[in-house]
Amino acid sequence: MLLIVQGMDTSGKGGIMRHVVGNVDPQGVDITAFKAPTPAEKRHDFLWRIRKRTPAPGMIGVFDRSHYEDVLIHRVHGWADAKELRSRYTAINAFERELIEGGTTIVKVMLHISRQEQGERLMERLERPDKHWKFNPGDVDERKHWDDYMEAYTRALRATSTVGAPWTVVPADRKWYARIAVQQLLLDALEGIDPQWPAAEFDVEEQTQRLQETMD
Repeated sequence: MLLIVQGMDTSGKGGIMRHVVGNVDPQGVDITAFKAPTPAEKRHDFLWRIRKRTPAPGMIGVFDRSHYEDVLIHRVHGWADAKELRSRYTAINAFERELIEGGTTIVKVMLHISRQEQGERLMERLERPDKHWKFNPGDVDERKHWDDYMEAYTRALRATSTVGAPWTVVPADRKWYARIAVQQLLLDALEGIDPQWPAAEFDVEEQTQRLQETMD
């Protein structure tokens, strides 16, 4: 399974990682928080580094931000023109379809926070010394492009919400609600997969007898 979590700064992505994904056995989870691409990564297609982090069989992969940054922030700041963005939407849909055909269930969540709530959360980070580490001055710069980001999200979600990999927009002004909503999405997906315990690769009766002999 692959859980993709997108959202504006302070929308609660970290809380989803801690309170929802954090309740899953860590042996079965692989979380990737994609940052700005490195010079080496920039020499490849934008999906190159994403493909390397897709979940293996039996694992739950989690993307804290993802390949969608390449059609969101790039649109807002004009780093990609309309033609390039359309090409990336097509590439994303093909990539996700490939994953689905290979047996991966994809859950895509956009945590939708209001501009007012974001402002209050950023202010709290400035007012509380124990949260200064969470504050990034660049978040204020990006906040000035709020309307552009909303437009970018609208276009991206419309272009990449497919039958096999639909987007779910989760209201995120109330953290408790967002966490319960994402938790339910994961539970629904897992029930659909219906995972089973792996069958024993040995003769259970034989091994039971052998063990019993050591207990007499």
